[in-house]
Amino acid sequence: MQLKHIEEKFFKTLMILSLVLVVGLLLSVVMAVLIKGLPSLSWTMISQSPVGGFYMGKGGGVLNAILGSLYLAAASTFLAFVVGLPVVIYINIYKKANSKFTSFVRLSLDVLWGVPSIVFGAFGFTVMVFLGLKTSLLAGVITLAIMILPVIIRAMDEIFKTIPTGMLDASFALGATRWETSIKIAVKQALPGITTAILLAFGRAIGDAASVIFTAGYTDRIPYSVLKPVGSLPLSIFFQLSAPVVEVQNRAYASAVILTIIILIISILSRILYSRYDKHRVNG
Repeated sequence: MQLKHIEEKFFKTLMILSLVLVVGLLLSVVMAVLIKGLPSLSWTMISQSPVGGFYMGKGGGVLNAILGSLYLAAASTFLAFVVGLPVVIYINIYKKANSKFTSFVRLSLDVLWGVPSIVFGAFGFTVMVFLGLKTSLLAGVITLAIMILPVIIRAMDEIFKTIPTGMLDASFALGATRWETSIKIAVKQALPGITTAILLAFGRAIGDAASVIFTAGYTDRIPYSVLKPVGSLPLSIFFQLSAPVVEVQNRAYASAVILTIIILIISILSRILYSRYDKHRVNG
C-alpha cells in the first residue's frame, strides 16, 4: 500500500514538473519576442510596405508580408477544406469506420502529417519546374494546401467519429439518403470540430516558411496577382534576422510579435467558436 502511494506521488510530481516546463518554455518564448519586438513595433511597421534600403535600416514596414501571409493562409485553408470535407464524409458515412480502406486512408494522412514542411516545399518546386511555372501566390497556396490537408482532414475526422451512431441510423430509417444525412445531420453535429480544424489549419499555414520559400517566393510589393511572387511574415522575419543591421534585426522581432498576435487571435477565436457551437450538439 505504501509503495502505491509513493508511486502515485512520483508520477504526480513528474506531471507537475512537465506542466511547469511546458508553460515555462511557452512564457519564455513569448516574453523574449515581446521584450525585443515591442520597442520596434510601430504603426509604420503595420501600415507600410518596405521602401528602398529597408534591410539596411531605412523606412517602411511589413504590410506586404502581413497581407501576403493572410492571402496564403486563407486561400490554402479554403482549398484544403473544400478537398478535405468530402474525404471525411466518405470515410465516415459512406464507408465503414473500421474497414481496411478507412484505416489505410487514416494511416496515409498520419504519415503525411509527419512529413516536414520543407519536403512539401521541395515537392511543390519540382512540380513548378515540370510545369514551367515561376514562384507565385498560386504555387504557394497549392503547396500550403497540400501540406495542411492531412491536418484539416484528421482534425475533422476525429470529431466525425464522435457523432452518435444512433442519430445516423435514425436518419437512414426515416428515408434520408447518405448525402442528406451527411449534410443535414453529420456536418451540423461536427460543426464545432470543423471550425476548430479550419482555424488549426489556418494557424499552421500562416506560420510556415519552408514550404513557401521555394514556391511563393518573396517580394516587397503587396500582391496583386496570383501569378506573382508574394511576401510572408515568416520569410520577412528570416530575411530581417539575416541582415547585418541591429535595427533591422529588432524589426524581425517586431514582425514576430505581429505573427504571434495573429496566431493568438486565431487560438482564442477557435475556443470561442467551439464553445458556442458545441452547445447545439447532441452527445451520444
